[in-house]
Parts: sequence; C-alpha cells; structure tokens
Amino acid sequence: MDYRRLGASGFTVPVLSFGAGTFGGKGPLFSAWGNTDVAEARRLIDICLEAGLTMFDTADVYSSGESEMILGEAIKGRRPDVIISTKATFRFSDKPNDVGSSRFHLIQTVEEQLRRLGTDYIDLFQLHGFDATTPVEETLSTLDDLVRAGKIRYVGVSNFSGWHLMKSLAVADRYGYPRYVANQTYYSLIGRDYEWELMPLALDQGVGAVVWSPLGWGRLTGKIRRGKPLPETSRLHATADSGPPVADEVVYKVVDALDEIAAETGKSIPEIALNWLLQRPTVSTVVIGARNEEQLRQNLGAVGWALTAEQVARLDAASEVTLPYPYWHQRFFGERNPPPV
Repeated sequence: MDYRRLGASGFTVPVLSFGAGTFGGKGPLFSAWGNTDVAEARRLIDICLEAGLTMFDTADVYSSGESEMILGEAIKGRRPDVIISTKATFRFSDKPNDVGSSRFHLIQTVEEQLRRLGTDYIDLFQLHGFDATTPVEETLSTLDDLVRAGKIRYVGVSNFSGWHLMKSLAVADRYGYPRYVANQTYYSLIGRDYEWELMPLALDQGVGAVVWSPLGWGRLTGKIRRGKPLPETSRLHATADSGPPVADEVVYKVVDALDEIAAETGKSIPEIALNWLLQRPTVSTVVIGARNEEQLRQNLGAVGWALTAEQVARLDAASEVTLPYPYWHQRFFGERNPPPV
C-alpha cells in the first residue's frame, strides 16, 4: 500500500481508505449500503490491515451513530494501528441545536463521537457540509479549541463549494486557526465536476482530496451494461441514494473504454476506475466500500500497478463532458491559465 501526504500537512494516509458506511444498515438509506455487524467488520478490518489499508472513514449520521459504534468495537485493542476519519454537521436528532457547525453542536457531537468510537482522539474530523447560518469564525475557533485539547488532530471539509472552502481558509489564515487539509469530495469517471474549481483550489491551497463514491454509486462495477437490468443489490434501486443523474449513454461509453483496458491489463473494471483516480492531481486517498470480503479484495487490487499514460488519456476522452461557464471559456486562455489535468 502506498502512502501520500494529506494535502499540505505532514500527515500521511494510505491511498485507499475503507468507508464504514456499510456498518450498521440502520434506516432505509443506509440499509441500501449494507448491514455489516461487528463480527464481519472485524474480519473486513483484518483484511484491510493485512493489505496496509489503515484508514477508516465514517460519520455521525451513518446509521444514526451505529456505524461509529461498530467501527469502535471492531478496532478495540488496535487503536494505534488505525487512522479514524469521521464527519459531522448534518442533523442528528430533532433537538434544535443537534445540527450544523455551531460551537454548541461541534463540541457536543465530537464528545459523542469519541464515546461511540471508544477513543480519546479523532485523526481527521471533517465538516460534512457547509453551515451558512454559523459564522465561519465561530466554526474555526471551535475546531481550534478541539485541536488544542487533543480531541482532533486534523480538520477537513466535505461537500463544500469552492467559495465555502476558500473563505474558510482565508479566515483560518487571518486568525491562525487550523487550516483544512482535506476535502472529502465526490469524484469518479462519470462525475468529474471536482476538476472544474475544487481541484485548482486544492492545488493552490494544499488541500488533499478524500474521494467518496469513486465507482459512481455502483455504476462502474461492470454490472451496469446496455440492455441489462440493474443488479438486485444495486444502490441505484434506493431512490434516496441513487446519486446525481447520469445519462445512460455516458455510463455505457465509459464502461466500453474500461472494458477495452480490462482486456489489455487483465484487471477488473473497478480496479481500473479506482486506479484512474489514484493518478489524478490532489488525490490523497480514495474511500472504498465493500459489503463483503470478495468486494473488498477486488477493490484492494487497484493498487500496486498503474495505467499507462495512453490508457489514462482514453479514459479521459471517454468521460469528458462539456464544461459549464466560465470553465469552457477559460480553456481558450490555457497559455496563462492551464487546466490542472
């Protein structure tokens, strides 16, 4: 397993992380992801650690805290061997202040997360979304307090717009608060929006991408093909979690290119799709999920080899879409404003 720096920090993380969203399976949304119990979680974590994958990602809202509890139980006795990444911001209960990035909520939720995880520190804590109702200064000063108290070691964000992230970094610099070093972001061969603004920002400001849903909600597993029904276990059946709409022909065009390269390399379609991401600028780690051991071992096969430059170019071409303004216009000024990829 290769390791990379997390953004501009001195902290290194494995290029693959394991997403614990499948742990618990509580509620209609997360039951579509999986329902891994403690025993199976221990087995999956054993396989990850054997392969050098030491980073595990979760969130307070995953199965209403059950994902964090199961992860905490599964890593008992080996906390020093793992990196824990978790998130908070979304509404956790119907209590008025159990939502957002206020001082009240962040302090309360981090204490609850530490208890569920069975640890006294979180390696990477990320805001799950931007809270426009709380001053950025309040949020960052609270995170600063939590870092100084040793409860959080590094901070990041998820699902922020470019201006959300840049404003936050500017405030952090102004007051000497911890800078966000990670952006947990959606990025895949059928979802390249990250490249338009967030990737150039990340290159300029030293923010590492922690990629979620790298297989595009299961569309890049190789099971989605022309003229075939969706697999019975596909997340795309869950209307609450079908992801952004993607035209069928876009998916088929990318899968066709993946098929060609699979024949050339002997690798599976998921392995190729993940390997493509590992060659993109700013990517620190790619979060993989797995319902079972077979899926996990297949995803682990994405490391230890590399696509050729020509194969990468073919995948780029197959997945290219028309950019929105002003990004398509900026391409005419590539001499002084080069694209990041």
